[in-house]
Amino acid sequence: MSSDPGSLPRRRTRGRGWAAVGWGVAGVLLVAILWEVYKFLGPSEGVVIGAVEGEAGSGVLILPRTHDRAMPHVWSMLIRLGEPTSGGATPPLVVSVAQAAVMTLGMAALGWLIGVAVGMLLGLAMQRWKLVEWGLLPWIVVSQIVPLIAFAPVVNVIGNQIDRSGIPWPQWLSVAVIASYLAFFPVAVGALRGLEAPDRIHVDLMRSYAAGYWSTLVRLRLPASVPHLLPALRLAAANAVLGAVVAEVSIGMRGGIGRMLIQFAGQASSDPAAPWGPMFGSIALGLIAAGSVALIGFGLTKYRRGEAAA
Repeated sequence: MSSDPGSLPRRRTRGRGWAAVGWGVAGVLLVAILWEVYKFLGPSEGVVIGAVEGEAGSGVLILPRTHDRAMPHVWSMLIRLGEPTSGGATPPLVVSVAQAAVMTLGMAALGWLIGVAVGMLLGLAMQRWKLVEWGLLPWIVVSQIVPLIAFAPVVNVIGNQIDRSGIPWPQWLSVAVIASYLAFFPVAVGALRGLEAPDRIHVDLMRSYAAGYWSTLVRLRLPASVPHLLPALRLAAANAVLGAVVAEVSIGMRGGIGRMLIQFAGQASSDPAAPWGPMFGSIALGLIAAGSVALIGFGLTKYRRGEAAA
């Protein structure tokens, strides 16, 4: 038996990690099976209610169509990934998706960093001064109600004005700023909850040692905030990817996964399996972003007891 007292918790953590991976794979397989079952059993033209006889397009489609142009087989999507992107000597679709995903991931990563910095500063300010929390927290919550597809063009216009004034402002920076808009919210709320997590008795103990604000922050509040911050950082990473993809679509930036989604969606009638390539790429981006942030937690295992759910 190992004499290391920390070996058992580490083994349990690894076991939970592998169990999560197993459940994730099982969930993907279940979705694929349900897709094929519905395609086999569902009506070719879907289910429409409220249709008026003789009027094409009337009624409400409540169940999707199952013919090959609307709902290709799972294996057709996978086979399409290995075929040329647009015919001829173009690279395979999976290569084009990977190249676009790398570009989007870079902008999302910058947006995540900006969002984490802003969210942490807001969380620190709200925890330090209650008046700031009372005045700022409602506006932070309300900010997430603004539709991103309406907010993105505003940021792009401001960026263009800055660029014309002589200060370089590339379009990818607008995408990163828009991504940070979704990323800062969970970090701000998670930081506030985490920094307020220490028990009163522990705060009083630090005061009895004549510890100042910064010493208490570094030695007590930040370590105690880890179980709340880590899920918030993972959620912020996924939000940053979503924000980057939507921003690319909204401002018309080329080269990223968002632009590819729009491009292939317009070709869906002639190549129905192709749009699923960038969709899979977007899903993979979110998983990579959240998984990369999760790696931070391996170095903070001793602070993760009672970790909050994302």
